[in-house]
Amino acid sequence: MPRKRRQRAAAAPMTEEDQLLLLQSQALAEEEEAKKKGEMLTQFLKDKLAKEDHNSALNLNKINTQWCAVLQEAKTKELRTDIEILSQTFARVMDCKDSVIKSLARDLFEAEAQHAQALCSHLHNIDRLLQLQRCRLRYLEEDYNTELEALKKEFETERRAILEQHKQECCYLQDVMLALEQNFVENSYEATLNFQSAWDDIKSKQLEEKQYSRLHLGSKVDSLWKQFQQVLHSYTEATEERKIAFEVLKQKDEKSSKEIEMQTKKLQKLQDSIAAVKGRITAHLQESEEQNRRVREEKEVVLRQLQELKKEMNQARAKARGSLAKLTTQSSAALKALTHVVEKAERILRLGEMCRKLESEEEKVLPFYPSSLAEGEQRDAERVLKETPTEPLAQAMQDYAGMERFWQRFNKAKLEELALAQERAALSQRNQRLRELLKQYLEGISVSEEVLSKPNPLLTLRRRSCSPRALPRAGGPVHNVIEAAHVVSRTL
Repeated sequence: MPRKRRQRAAAAPMTEEDQLLLLQSQALAEEEEAKKKGEMLTQFLKDKLAKEDHNSALNLNKINTQWCAVLQEAKTKELRTDIEILSQTFARVMDCKDSVIKSLARDLFEAEAQHAQALCSHLHNIDRLLQLQRCRLRYLEEDYNTELEALKKEFETERRAILEQHKQECCYLQDVMLALEQNFVENSYEATLNFQSAWDDIKSKQLEEKQYSRLHLGSKVDSLWKQFQQVLHSYTEATEERKIAFEVLKQKDEKSSKEIEMQTKKLQKLQDSIAAVKGRITAHLQESEEQNRRVREEKEVVLRQLQELKKEMNQARAKARGSLAKLTTQSSAALKALTHVVEKAERILRLGEMCRKLESEEEKVLPFYPSSLAEGEQRDAERVLKETPTEPLAQAMQDYAGMERFWQRFNKAKLEELALAQERAALSQRNQRLRELLKQYLEGISVSEEVLSKPNPLLTLRRRSCSPRALPRAGGPVHNVIEAAHVVSRTL
């Protein structure tokens, strides 16, 4: 159509108004065509963006599935290696645990055997002590019984001797009394004879004097005699009964006085013998009480010794029980400490195996790096190490002098760790800068709603073109295009 119009215009001359109208119509056609092209371009871009989103989702799904498969394979390999390592470590740990359990069982068996032996020896010693104590008590009881029997026999012999002596003294006293009675009878007979002879003499004298006085006095005597005879007769008649009673009472008094004297003598002798016997009995009682007191004191001493032995035995039992409890607590604490040490050693061995896998060839060949000290400094350090430390911290460090190689490798590993941490921080910063640059670049070359909303150099019109642009063919090949920014945003 524009070519035909141009040919007609070239064939027929046009006026200025026609030219203006033609230019206006051309400008309107160009504007409409530019609008249509812009709409077609936006539609094409939208379609392309939708296709790219669909293709990117599809390809992302495929990539994710393939990546998941790759990750699964890598994870399975890693898990298999970890399972092998764990099985080896578990087998080694089980061997260690079995050896530890065997050693602990052996130690427990030995401890039980020692405890049983100590208990048997302790019980044997206790039995021996009890046997000795029983023998000692039996001997003491036998001694006590023998002494008691001896005392009883001595007491019985002394009692029999005292009773025999008492009987003998009683017989002697009876004999003495009988002799005294015989002597008294004889003396009384002699006294009566003397009395009768004296009385006869006196009577004869009185008769002679009476005859003489009768001869000399004569009548006076006769009268007086008569008077006297009368008085005498009256007196005798008046005092006859009293005289008879007096004679009877006199005889009784003499008999009773004699009996009293005899009884007083007997009582005196009996009291003397009783006092002597009482003195002997008190002496024997004092001796027996003294012996009983000594025996009682010995018994108290034996009981006190027995209580002390029981107390010592209880203390020994308590001490043995406390020492056994202390030994059990110490053994349990030692077992816990040993288990802790074993766990720590196993952890150190696992870490050593892991570190051994991560060692380089140079570290495997030369595990210890040479010292950075000079020869003089090295000699000074050796001289300082050879000196005897005075401070407690230096003495404690002297005890750990054998771990110098370990601390050397540990310091080396620590320095390498710090260097790797610094290098990692530098690499992370560099990676962050590269990500920012890549993001800026991808934003510059990608097409999305966010990019279209921002100023983009690809969509900036440098100049207006009046020539129509060729539209893409509908039946041409379609290529799946995946934006790198999308992949990077999904993967990172």
